[in-house]
Amino acid sequence: MVTRDDIESFLDRLATEGTAYQEVEPGLWIIHPGGVIDFDVVCHYNPPVVVLRVKVMDLPADDNACNGLARRLLQLNASDLVHGSYGIEQEAVVLTEALELSHLDYEEFLAAYESMTLALTSHLRELATYREAR
Repeated sequence: MVTRDDIESFLDRLATEGTAYQEVEPGLWIIHPGGVIDFDVVCHYNPPVVVLRVKVMDLPADDNACNGLARRLLQLNASDLVHGSYGIEQEAVVLTEALELSHLDYEEFLAAYESMTLALTSHLRELATYREAR
């Protein structure tokens, strides 16, 4: 099984690609992708999984906009996301990915991380239209 130290070594490898991270408590890191993405990715080592999560935006206050956003997020889950998914937590849209530790390797971790950052890059402009409805 992948350990907390293994996850930290995965993060060290990401850092060689220009990503920064900091551990805010044992087993909980904030990853700063850099570049055009101005979002932090939270990485939580929580056996038997490691969870990657990004807060994308607050929900719009307008009910019609919120309904349209929820529908569009479901469509994106079905068509554009391979592993992770958009969801709603409290009053925010989040993008989440959970990876099983029992067989996780760096390549799978990297693929999940890159899938999330790519989704954010490609979906952000469209999702921003719902943010403006707030």
